[in-house]
Amino acid sequence: MGEGGLGDRALIDRFCDMLAAEVGASRNTLLAYRRDLEAAFEAIGSLEKAGTAEVGRLGGAWSALAPSTVARRSAALRRFFGFLLDEGIRNDDPSAALPRPSLQRPLPKVLDIGEVEAMFAAVGERAASGEPLALRNLALLELLYGSGLRATELVSLPRRAVREGQPFLMLRGKGDKERLVPVSSRAAEAVQNWLPHVPGGSAWLFPSGKSHLSRVRLFQLVRGMAAEAGIAPHRVSPHVLRHAFATHLLAGGADLRVLQSLLGHADIATTQIYTHVDGARLVELVNARHPLATGHGKGVGVDG
Repeated sequence: MGEGGLGDRALIDRFCDMLAAEVGASRNTLLAYRRDLEAAFEAIGSLEKAGTAEVGRLGGAWSALAPSTVARRSAALRRFFGFLLDEGIRNDDPSAALPRPSLQRPLPKVLDIGEVEAMFAAVGERAASGEPLALRNLALLELLYGSGLRATELVSLPRRAVREGQPFLMLRGKGDKERLVPVSSRAAEAVQNWLPHVPGGSAWLFPSGKSHLSRVRLFQLVRGMAAEAGIAPHRVSPHVLRHAFATHLLAGGADLRVLQSLLGHADIATTQIYTHVDGARLVELVNARHPLATGHGKGVGVDG
């Protein structure tokens, strides 16, 4: 990078540190992210300050590259811009202007319902002892799986975000957008059991030191909960629990638009990946509810 990229270099370093700590990214993965981000810098200049017009030029700059390479570079930038937003370095996300080559998206990692229940059983058994940190962990797990919160949204919840008798909370999430998030009676109870152990002067529901619990620490705690339930820790993360929330809701018949709203996705295309996770359930819904599947159309269904 040239002189104008000194700020970007430091930010890329911070970004790679986060990837190493939170997702255990390998050295080769980190080098690949760094190469892709530096290539974008060479094409459009500072990533910290780039707007949608600058980001939109990448489509032309990368026109000679293979679609898989463009997809990888776009994914790296999308994640980087999300990091800048989460860290408060930017207050906008120009990712919508990135090129989107037509590729089949990988399916998210998903836990089945039995595995989630095993995690709740293991964490709940500890919480039954009244141990404060076990009560905290149960509240974290209930909100991750029961409300589909992003890691950053969860750790930064204000102390009184979950109010007794109120089955929802108003959340300011990614892109500084507000959305309504459901809070199950189980999650509300877990939070109420944890609240007496939150230091009186804390502004946060999940405090740590002078601030709130970090995303890295949350990641470590979730992996520890998985291990207690006999699940390979590398299979579980806060994001995997968010995926489980979405997938299991869809399997239960949730509307895709409702799911989009609950997850806080700006683009329905992001939510649509879940339709590939439980295709059999969707076929069953069409066969059961489509007009041609009953009445005059009896016998006309959708083959699996």
